Amino acid sequence: MKKIFYIAEIGINHNGDINICKNLINLAKEAGCDAVKFQKRDIDLVYSKEILDSLRESPWGTTQRDQKKGLEFGQKEYEIIDSYCKEKKIEWFSSAWDLNSQNFLKQFNSKFNKIASAMIVDLEFLKLVANEKKHTFISTGMSTIENIDNAVKIFREADCPFELMHCVSTYPLDFKKANLNVIKTLKKKYKCNIGYSGHESGLAVSYAASSLGISSLERHITLDRTMYGSDQAASLEPNGLKNLITTINKMIVSYGDGIKTFDDAEQKVAKKLRAHLKL
Repeated sequence: MKKIFYIAEIGINHNGDINICKNLINLAKEAGCDAVKFQKRDIDLVYSKEILDSLRESPWGTTQRDQKKGLEFGQKEYEIIDSYCKEKKIEWFSSAWDLNSQNFLKQFNSKFNKIASAMIVDLEFLKLVANEKKHTFISTGMSTIENIDNAVKIFREADCPFELMHCVSTYPLDFKKANLNVIKTLKKKYKCNIGYSGHESGLAVSYAASSLGISSLERHITLDRTMYGSDQAASLEPNGLKNLITTINKMIVSYGDGIKTFDDAEQKVAKKLRAHLKL
């Protein structure tokens, strides 16, 4: 099996605090992740005025607008993220939730793009991303086969490299609903690399996904699951992330090449254990 590309989804778990963000980047790097991922929104495009003006208590105020503005990084923060990730030698990219945000992200020239499950149905958005020609991770939560067909067609017509990511968009995901055999279904149908984007609690489902030959694995991360935020409960804390990556890497090595051998180490044991036999 090939090495898995590990993506630590920071998302909005930084809670609008660049120092928390840096600590999450540090965690991802120390655990062995290949990249960290964020989420970018123009809140006036993604949410209606009615929703933004509605009541919601949060550390930033009493309305939905206060909460969503408090969680949203802007130019200054993304410049810090870009610089800090280069210093730490870890890739970063972000899933945009609207055309403005995707255009905003272009300035940083990240190596990768990400289609969030919510955006796989927006054909105009898919075409914009595909035209950038960057390797793109396409999450398939909340979608039908027809939706995936449309996305694959757009990316192939644009000659843009991509991989699909099996995903079930519930938070946290009930392990009984993970349906990991869809990974095999997607591989057979689209003949491309398939990753897994998980929102479950714990590690078992991700271990199972890794055994199906996924090319990438994305999990949300947090410093502490009790922190404020809708994604924290389905996120991995430091020890969980480190255990996940260490264990999967051991699993990949342990699968070997499938060729039956009888090497020197076993021959020495055999000589002792078969000493009583007349061979």
